[in-house]
Amino acid sequence: MLTPVFVQSGGAFRNSSTTRSHDNINSSDPVTVPSIISRWNWNSLGDESSRMDTVNQALEELLVAAQRQDCLTVGVYESAKLMNVDPDCVVLCVLATDEEDQDDIALQIHFTLIQAFCCDNDINILRVSGLRRLAQVLGEPTTVDNSEPRDFHCILVTNSQCQPLKCQALKDVGNYCEESRCKNQWIPYLSLQER
Repeated sequence: MLTPVFVQSGGAFRNSSTTRSHDNINSSDPVTVPSIISRWNWNSLGDESSRMDTVNQALEELLVAAQRQDCLTVGVYESAKLMNVDPDCVVLCVLATDEEDQDDIALQIHFTLIQAFCCDNDINILRVSGLRRLAQVLGEPTTVDNSEPRDFHCILVTNSQCQPLKCQALKDVGNYCEESRCKNQWIPYLSLQER
């Protein structure tokens, strides 16, 4: 795959599109790195599975904190309504499915529209599997008598101007989303495990 590499030549940058990414780059060649990648904390990546565990834990902590502060919107339709009315208050969109939901065409269409809206409005998105774990984290009973279970397919974390949500977990999840975008993974995926 050919990707453009910008090489500084005489104070100006020229596009060397025939250079493959990171191939044929001499360490003495002055190559610039986009600012977002240069901010990447390479030392914090560590082992990938431990990194994923850390992000999973941060997501769970964020959801609990947001629920305590009434900064959580649960459900596809409820989320779509809120994003239509006040998209600026949404800081994270969690789209959750399990294997049995993969064939649900209507749900996949909703997800596609929500993802497009989030990308247009600079809202961080996470795709997760593990609806049961989400229900556990949010304190939902596994069996609900005479009522339909809550729709955990879409969860929004909001941040109001008058009472902002401040927690390290929000920063950690936001950093993970940003790092994923730097690696061209526009919608990162997490697998939540039941405990």
